[in-house]
Amino acid sequence: MHSFLRAIGFSKLNNRIQVEDLIHKVVEQATDKHRYSFEDDTVVAELSYEFADGIGITVRGEYDENDQFHVEHYYPYFHGQNVSTREEVYISKRVDTDAYTGMCDDYRLGVSLIFYLQNVIDYLSIKAKRDSIGLRSITLSGLAAEGKILLPVVKTEHQIRSSTADLKYRNQLIAEAKKGNQEAIDSLTIDDIDLYAMVSKRVNKEDIYSIVETSFVPYGSESDNYTVLGTIIEWREVKNGETKEILYLMQLECNGLTFEICINKEDLFGEPQVGRRFKGTIWMQGMVDFI
Repeated sequence: MHSFLRAIGFSKLNNRIQVEDLIHKVVEQATDKHRYSFEDDTVVAELSYEFADGIGITVRGEYDENDQFHVEHYYPYFHGQNVSTREEVYISKRVDTDAYTGMCDDYRLGVSLIFYLQNVIDYLSIKAKRDSIGLRSITLSGLAAEGKILLPVVKTEHQIRSSTADLKYRNQLIAEAKKGNQEAIDSLTIDDIDLYAMVSKRVNKEDIYSIVETSFVPYGSESDNYTVLGTIIEWREVKNGETKEILYLMQLECNGLTFEICINKEDLFGEPQVGRRFKGTIWMQGMVDFI
């Protein structure tokens, strides 16, 4: 049973029979179908069914010579509405399933961003025609199994402008450091030492979340899971049409990166409001514009 099914409103599923019935419904009543045929006549497909706008379950599998669909695996999804970044993206196939992950380097995060690829059929189509993917627009979204709402950090207009300028300058330094610029590397090293000293001094008297405004950290053994702390830019409430469970959709700003997350209302501690912060563990998904 997929651990993030509850994030899209299926918190009451408690046995394999219920999950199999749900998958059967997706296959039989799919609202969106995508196919791709390999040169050896193997036909792979993605069948999706939406339970709310942009929220649903996708089943991947193959069609046999009798046009019968055979399920390989399934996953819950949430499609974001806004482009999060535009970077050179690398796609790789997972070892355990027919799923694919995307990876790109975004200077704002300081780590390689790895996400579960949603539109695999689009990738297979372009892969057969081109050797490289290149720069692409990526729409990121996340599913959260749990989370909590934190109060915002109060900042003056001057502090906001200064923070924005510092972030922009740091991103420029990181870009130069990746090219081998020694001065940029030295500057980043000194900045990190100063930052560590400042945090060590303040943490004795202040709560860590009043010092760290946002964060984006890999979590656990899965490469596409992250612990995030982000500021809520927008939020809305939707209902799963099948279970009637309430879901919260939140657009977050995290280390300069903007993306959306979906979480079951029952799994969120606190009330979301614009300006407040969300802290939780998410499964990062992404849709790449291959056109």
